[in-house]
Amino acid sequence: MPYRSSNATCNATCNATCKATCTTACTSAAAGARVSDTLSDVLRAVRLTGAVFFTIDGSAPWATETPAAPDIASRIVPGAEHVIDFHVVTAGSCWGGIVGQPPIRLAAGDVIVFPHGDSHVMSSAPGMRGHPDVDIYERTGVDRPVAVRVHGGGRERAEVICGFLGCDLRPFNPLVATLPRVIHVGAQPGDDGIITQFIRLALAESAARRAGSDAMLAHLSELLFVEVVRRHLATLPLDHRGWLAGLRDEQVGRALAQLHDRPADPWDLEQLASAIAVSRSALAERFAHFVGVPPMQYLAAWRMQLAAGLLTSTSLGLASIAARVGYGSEAAFSRAFKRLVGLAPARWREGKRAS
Repeated sequence: MPYRSSNATCNATCNATCKATCTTACTSAAAGARVSDTLSDVLRAVRLTGAVFFTIDGSAPWATETPAAPDIASRIVPGAEHVIDFHVVTAGSCWGGIVGQPPIRLAAGDVIVFPHGDSHVMSSAPGMRGHPDVDIYERTGVDRPVAVRVHGGGRERAEVICGFLGCDLRPFNPLVATLPRVIHVGAQPGDDGIITQFIRLALAESAARRAGSDAMLAHLSELLFVEVVRRHLATLPLDHRGWLAGLRDEQVGRALAQLHDRPADPWDLEQLASAIAVSRSALAERFAHFVGVPPMQYLAAWRMQLAAGLLTSTSLGLASIAARVGYGSEAAFSRAFKRLVGLAPARWREGKRAS
């Protein structure tokens, strides 16, 4: 009899001789979909937003230095708590790295990302420093993207697209917390994926300066960041710990997917373990091993991030928000929010609206 996969992500039908192959493919597809869905949940909840674009046209010797994220976040994305910087080399080669640390050599097609917003330098040679200028990041009255030309007079040239993404760090951003200070994604021979398409589209939008280019480039930067995170995840060793590694793990990934899919459910460890068909002790140990905290502590923090989003983006009352994130009363929700964030929900909302 033919074997049909029960997994919705794989609609293949095959005979008994390929049953194992189909099952493996379906499991892999399901794992990929689970990682993507949970990652998407977090990116929405922390309000990942593409922002300003710059293009650098440099001839050696040249150097540009980007200030630390706290110094420029409010100028780039008003209201954003944090800024992630990225650079894509579109022609030539250069060096990039955090100030005071060894730089990385970058070739055309490479991407370098600074998830924690460290002050960093892009230059024609290692060891150079630039002159940070926070005024260039003002959005008001400035066309986007901004072209920066740094001509040292030499023959060696490089072209770089620079972008920024704003996001929330508080109450809870498990993604940024687990990323390294620098991510370098090298160009891959024959790669015609998202990064290559991003370069083509970004260059076209930068050159044309058509209506809507700013919005187009902002969304492109968000897609680029997701692709960089995916490629970074693929390079992590199997024994790596952290939230991203937990997404990839079969048991922890399914547990995270359950919590993200139904955060308002009255979960406890026994119910969560039952939902993914493992023992409580095995789940508790494996979840803490990868994520760093027990499942219910993670859920509490995730609920507060969802609540913070509702407080910021809606006019819902505290009782309605409490119900949406799994609390039976406004008082219980308020206590939990203040315990984690340090402010009562109403105060948090007032502060966000004021900013």
